[in-house]
Amino acid sequence: MSANDNSRSLEAMQSKLEAEIPDELTISHLTYEGPELIIYTETPRKFAERDGLVRRLASTIQNRVTVRPVPDTLPNPREAEPDIRELIPEEAGITNLEFYPTTGEVLIEAEKPGLVIGTHARTLREITQEVGWTPDVLRTPPIESSTVDNIRNYLIQERDEHRAFLERVGKQIHRDPIKEPEWVRVTTLGCCREVGRASFLLTTPETRILIDCGDKPGAEGDVPYLQIPEANPIADLDAVVLTHAHLDHSALLPILFKYGYDGPVYTTQATRDLMGLLQLDYLDVAAKEGRTPPYESEMVREELIHTIPLEYDNVTDIAPDIKLTLHNAGHILGSAIAHFHIGEGFHNIVFSGDVHYSDTRLFNGAVNDFPRVETLFMESTYGRRDDYQTDQEDSERKLINLINETYESDGIVVIPSFAVGRSQELMLVLEEAMREGAIPTMPIYLDGMIREATAIHTAYPEFLRDGLRRRILHQDENPFLAEQFQQVDGGSEMREDIASGDPCVILSTSGMITGGPIMSWLKLLGTEQENTLLFVGYQAQGTLGRRIQNGRREIPFTDRGSRSEQLTLRFNVESVSGFSGHADRNGLENFVRTMNPRPEEILCVHGDESATDQLSSGLYQNLNVRTYAPRNLETFRLD
Repeated sequence: MSANDNSRSLEAMQSKLEAEIPDELTISHLTYEGPELIIYTETPRKFAERDGLVRRLASTIQNRVTVRPVPDTLPNPREAEPDIRELIPEEAGITNLEFYPTTGEVLIEAEKPGLVIGTHARTLREITQEVGWTPDVLRTPPIESSTVDNIRNYLIQERDEHRAFLERVGKQIHRDPIKEPEWVRVTTLGCCREVGRASFLLTTPETRILIDCGDKPGAEGDVPYLQIPEANPIADLDAVVLTHAHLDHSALLPILFKYGYDGPVYTTQATRDLMGLLQLDYLDVAAKEGRTPPYESEMVREELIHTIPLEYDNVTDIAPDIKLTLHNAGHILGSAIAHFHIGEGFHNIVFSGDVHYSDTRLFNGAVNDFPRVETLFMESTYGRRDDYQTDQEDSERKLINLINETYESDGIVVIPSFAVGRSQELMLVLEEAMREGAIPTMPIYLDGMIREATAIHTAYPEFLRDGLRRRILHQDENPFLAEQFQQVDGGSEMREDIASGDPCVILSTSGMITGGPIMSWLKLLGTEQENTLLFVGYQAQGTLGRRIQNGRREIPFTDRGSRSEQLTLRFNVESVSGFSGHADRNGLENFVRTMNPRPEEILCVHGDESATDQLSSGLYQNLNVRTYAPRNLETFRLD
């Protein structure tokens, strides 16, 4: 479609909207920014006075709508700022107020953004009625986060570039489709009969979308099959959708920009921040271990500029023939199940990402309520017949008993843990157990990125369970601020002091013992019988964690690029299964069983060969649904 065609489309849209609004309101011009329609008006105050008008306009045109003032109609920021501060309650705790004259927006960052928004967004409307500027509200993290600060500052700095990008994407999304889709295909680029390198290519006659782009834990060089003809040229992809930030789903996404991709990345705001944290650490670990990183940090920054955050449950146009809705997956902060609506009801596909079906201390369980689903790509990490985890209460009881036994032996418990998700779950359990006297009060050391990932959790409490959200919003009740939690500064001297000191608990990355600070703890603690190594998460095939869990005690050991040696492990090795962020076999079956309507076909992915085969067979036999356990590099036509 030419620029003139798009201009005529916006002119027609403007005429339609003008017919819906009162005569005293004006529309200066329209533009698309990504999936959103932006209305610029010379009468922003009058728009704000009409409660519900914007929602009605969005419903009329079936599109997300934002109203912004024409910049030259606005008062000077110096004049507007005192009025804005007067309208916002002092207890909201404003930490930053920044004006953007080119778009007529004012960024308001506050400790309690709910007080800035007001009941039914009343305060936001009052701000626009009073000064004309359109408020954009952000939460100040209760725990200082360098990641959140750096990303926000970077996006502020590159705001004009980001807006130009959004306008370009908007034209692509809202172009007229060539024709109604006659078919939809999915090609498996990784993650089939294996855990890791998640990546799928969804194709219609109009559009090519990549879902996830991860690495494979413990298998350097095993990357998604991006080189095959179906995935190339990478520069011609229309969009990327990221289900969550774990590296087996996100690690290699920046490499797309290295090879010419210049389009959008759709994910949640929390996932955007977490993926930036994990990807930069991924590069740092590679450099420290003497490996050549697959991309440079500049590619991570490019990815951030190209990210379009979406909220759960919002239906969003991402192409002329595809609508995307993200739903809570219950796995980690911001994790999403991706629902794709193809054409005007032609086909509906769901990619589960990683799911946890039942509620945990951190999150509500995964959503499985969709208007329509014909095809489901279902994770199968714990898909084997005997993959049943102990329930949460039993798991917590076993964890507490093991800590007490080690404490009584004057030992130290070290827990390899993913920085995102399992660590925060464990922190909640340990904080409560110490507060209630179930375990002795002792230091809980956080090594690696755990503290920073926890700070990001507190920046986005809307993704957490209600009770936990309320505790975080009340600073004096925030469990993550308990004095027992102490950050390891990364230095070998502090680790040596901890290892030779009193009993304590250590949470350390990496969760599968594939590198990072956990390697130092193996060397410092592994030779002493009174200590305990406690696994609480999935250990993928090929990882050192899986080998130790399966009984290996003589391990080759290289600490941060030093010479190799053989290390004999003598500490206790235990596993507690109920803390995984993945649903067990029963949870996976229940996720499908309670879907209404159920999908017509299910493709079982993201599990080793036995897990995908057994889950596929079980779903077919128990639920009478067509199933398949695909291999990598297969293409499925869905119609």
